[in-house]
Amino acid sequence: MRYWLANGTVFTAVSKKGVKKDILVEDGKIVKIGKADKSCKIIDVKGKNIFPGLVEAHCHLGLHGYAVRYEGTDYNELNESVTPELEAIDGFNPHDQTVENALRGGVTCVGTGPGSSNVLGGTFMAVKTYGNCVDQMVVKRKVAMKCAFGENPKMCYQGKGIYSRMTTACKLRDALFKAQDYLRKKEAAGDDASKLPDYNMRHEALIPVLRGEIPLKAHAHRAYDILTAIRIAKEFGVKLTLEHCTEGHLIVEHLVKEKLPLAVGPTLTFASKPELAHKSFETAGILDKAGCEVSIITDSGVIPQEQLSLCAALAVKAGMDEFSALQAITIRPARHLGIADRVGSIEVGKDADFVVCDRSILDTQNKIEMVFVNGERVV
Repeated sequence: MRYWLANGTVFTAVSKKGVKKDILVEDGKIVKIGKADKSCKIIDVKGKNIFPGLVEAHCHLGLHGYAVRYEGTDYNELNESVTPELEAIDGFNPHDQTVENALRGGVTCVGTGPGSSNVLGGTFMAVKTYGNCVDQMVVKRKVAMKCAFGENPKMCYQGKGIYSRMTTACKLRDALFKAQDYLRKKEAAGDDASKLPDYNMRHEALIPVLRGEIPLKAHAHRAYDILTAIRIAKEFGVKLTLEHCTEGHLIVEHLVKEKLPLAVGPTLTFASKPELAHKSFETAGILDKAGCEVSIITDSGVIPQEQLSLCAALAVKAGMDEFSALQAITIRPARHLGIADRVGSIEVGKDADFVVCDRSILDTQNKIEMVFVNGERVV
């Protein structure tokens, strides 16, 4: 399929101002940004604004389940606290109502995966929100290894092996140390199969983390949980992204120094547990102004996925720079997930994922009129 998306104002998410340019799409990719000609079909969006498809760095879309009891969800494994071998791709339901809702809200790509009950929950994936087969929707099968600190592992596994934060940290270190030892033995064996250690799926799952191919994706709300995540990542020399960062504004100087990707949220919620006592829509703006790489998240289904742009708008209302807020739901989460070569901005060579609006995507009165995924109009 080849066409021009023409006569709109393009907000690329890499330039601050919108530009009156046309976008040439071919075979699902952006091949040119310029002036439309008569070489192919023209889709006229005169007077409208064109934004990149929105991206979320951290959610549980397609695994959490819409209108089901907690026992029917697939985003937490409650039999064991350490399960790095699990993969989001095996639990994602493309037909769940939340996936269509996300699409209609302009969210075209998300990082989704296991919840925060487990010390190690398994791998997140990056996936588009349009399609009926996850294998065809997936952008990157493994983007990060989920780990969790704070109240959730304690609550879920109290009486089953975890009572304190110290135990959570200990279990994470133990899993990384054993995987590290397993990897050393594999590498020492070389081509000699007789010297290989017995196959261990859990250790194997952590090898990409130890080799720096994917980061640990750390659920951490409170300041001291955030710092524990950083401490352990440094001990093992692994990459790290921080998810939630509810108290990030209390340790700004440390987060600026570490230069880690931060996914802030969900903020449009009631403070349902002690570690949310200091949550604020001001946090994203404070961290952004200090120089941190901030994304904004819904953590769906905590907040409905389609309200991602509303969460960004509320961050602006609380003091965040408007362009930063746009980037926080487009290019920054794409970088957070390691997929910025494909999504997150309107640039030549990237996937043709667009949201066509009558106003700014951050205007609460905005109406989304069209959504394109891989060049196909889907809304």
